[in-house]
Amino acid sequence: MVSTSSADNGRSATRAEVCAAAIADAFKDDGEIFASPMGMLPMLGVRLAKLTSNPDLVISDGESLFLAGTPPLFAKAEVVEGWIPFRRVFDVVAHGKRHVMMGATQVDRHGNQNISAVGDFAQPTRQLLGSRGAPGNTVNNRTSYWVPKHSPRVFVERVDIVTGVGPQLAKEAGPGAARYNDIHRVVSNLAVFDVRGAGDTLRLLSVHPGVTLDEVREATGFELEADDVPTTRAPTTEELVIIREVLDPRKLREREVPT
Repeated sequence: MVSTSSADNGRSATRAEVCAAAIADAFKDDGEIFASPMGMLPMLGVRLAKLTSNPDLVISDGESLFLAGTPPLFAKAEVVEGWIPFRRVFDVVAHGKRHVMMGATQVDRHGNQNISAVGDFAQPTRQLLGSRGAPGNTVNNRTSYWVPKHSPRVFVERVDIVTGVGPQLAKEAGPGAARYNDIHRVVSNLAVFDVRGAGDTLRLLSVHPGVTLDEVREATGFELEADDVPTTRAPTTEELVIIREVLDPRKLREREVPT
């Protein structure tokens, strides 16, 4: 475990490192669960959590192996714990304890996510990934989102196409969709949210050091439920050492969230 002290780290930590710590905090209370991060910053945050607040996390190499150790980003694993080929991931999605952190081209007021297409479904202006595993993830497993560039084009009043299902729509669809629906956190390069606002809406939990509430509001395409919002905690000294010297000595994090 690491110290919880974060004195003076707000000045020394970069925005990317603050985001990594916020992502780690999203996984800290999960216990023994399969952590399934998609993307570089989510991977960094999950591995940071594994080495600090939640050593019981089960992590993979993102391809086919469960890892016993916690290697640096994109490094070959030295200790392999098990095998999880792609077909077995679907078994975990449907029946297992899993927390996935996906990206989002759009996230709306009610925590719905879009990674499929922008514009009208019949004739979109921009074709994206397609639904992929988002519907199954959001109705079966705890799900969080990572947004590296917070803007009104991402945080919209209503997503063009629902791929990841928020709590309101899950409830409307019935118990089959709502029973395990758990949109846990939305972490962006500006702030941290959950979906526990009035009427299952996005609620601002914290803004990152150096970011103002007005900046977050201007970068969001809908009204936020926010009053006296705290500052996202800075990484501890121990966490900074782990990020900089163990997990990401090549500073790949700074490419995704530039200082």
